Amino acid sequence: MSDAMRLRLVFSLLMSFVMSLLMSAWVTWLNIGLHPDFMLRWRHAFLAAWPVAFTVVILCAPTVQGLSRKLIGKLIDK
Repeated sequence: MSDAMRLRLVFSLLMSFVMSLLMSAWVTWLNIGLHPDFMLRWRHAFLAAWPVAFTVVILCAPTVQGLSRKLIGKLIDK
């Protein structure tokens, strides 16, 4: 496996972990507040979200990166 691919996988793993952790906590809190079983529900939401988030990051990151380059290029050209 190339260094670039290894970097992409590690980045995707860490980014999806952080985003899933924070977003599942936020949405769980919005839905139920600080309910007595908040941690249990948050854990369930996180474990359901992380594999999906990882897949989305792996599949969409190259497209988003390319779009970002185009947008920044247009901003720099102005």
